[in-house]
Amino acid sequence: MDKIYLDNAATTPLSEEVIDAMVSVMKVTYGNPSSTHSFGQEAKILIEKTRREVADYLHVTPSEIIFTSCGTESNNMIIKSCVDHLGVQRIITSPLEHKCVAETVLEMKNRRGVEVVYLRPDQKGDLDLAKLEELLKNSDKKTLVSLMHANNEIGNLLDIKKVAEICKENNTLFHSDTVQSMAHMDLDFSQIPVDFASCSAHKFHGPKGSGFAFIRKSSGLKGIITGGPQERSLRAGTENVCGIVGLGKALELSLKNMSDYASHIKEIKNYAIEKLAAEIEGVKFNGRSAEEGSLYTVLSVLLPFKDPMIGLKLDMNGIAISQGSACSSGASKPSMVMMMILDEEEMDNSTPLRISFSHLTTKKDIDALIDALKKIASDSKIEKTNIEHR
Repeated sequence: MDKIYLDNAATTPLSEEVIDAMVSVMKVTYGNPSSTHSFGQEAKILIEKTRREVADYLHVTPSEIIFTSCGTESNNMIIKSCVDHLGVQRIITSPLEHKCVAETVLEMKNRRGVEVVYLRPDQKGDLDLAKLEELLKNSDKKTLVSLMHANNEIGNLLDIKKVAEICKENNTLFHSDTVQSMAHMDLDFSQIPVDFASCSAHKFHGPKGSGFAFIRKSSGLKGIITGGPQERSLRAGTENVCGIVGLGKALELSLKNMSDYASHIKEIKNYAIEKLAAEIEGVKFNGRSAEEGSLYTVLSVLLPFKDPMIGLKLDMNGIAISQGSACSSGASKPSMVMMMILDEEEMDNSTPLRISFSHLTTKKDIDALIDALKKIASDSKIEKTNIEHR
């Protein structure tokens, strides 16, 4: 059976060039970057080279890039340090955030007494930025706004520049989870006054276990992992040299090919939208994922039948896909994102499905998915009819 991978929002396959770069480091450049001898300094040079490349992409200074293990660690560090070290008393966020942000915010509420305010999305998954501005103008509490740039389930894009400007005008810190958009979109933080952002390399064909946090140098943020001077004393511990080099190589390839990759993926996504609408009667698309201006790597589908086992059934057909965030894939109930944008009838009678693409996805993959969905839908109708006749 040919296997088809349509879960690129969860993780992406490693590029061969990335693997080669990492293997070379593991074989040759194995020194500790904190060591003063040549072995260590050779490793340090590789880290700083990658730091400069990341900084150039974001139009920031290298000292504002702090290497971490992943987006989750970056988000945790930023949010917790804002409370513990910068005196944040209130966090404004939304129910659409990734669990690593949502759970960390709740921890700050429960353990530190931080006030948490949620911006509720409309049925399209959009947030009311006028409400955000109103909240910022009518409070004197030191506030952190934490809103993701690109939603990992429904593909909605936040106007990150507008939010950053609103926050700056109101003397408010702004953190954005940019894990899904980093290396897939042009991001210029010299023009977008965001204070903090996060990245995970495995979302753009880099290695798991490697990411970074962007921390604006004027913010005064301090580290929460202590024990050494690594990463400007913001993240102690011996650096993952091969992982950082892998991140750098993956970023290099993504930026070099961004236009071609985006063009290909958009074509595949539009093909999927057209085929699904034509072949699956009653199918709908969640949020703005099927519209222009959404995150081009994600399509959120609402199938017109209820089947909580659909992920397993597709897997049995050789198709890897998810119903939402990978961090919630084992949950028995719908994700918070789906609960926010779907009404009760839709929740009871339909099935959400997230298709996420890469430059490796083909139209043949989409055809196979739709054939499998048509078979599952047909079986579902037969099963429903049998139940009604019992």
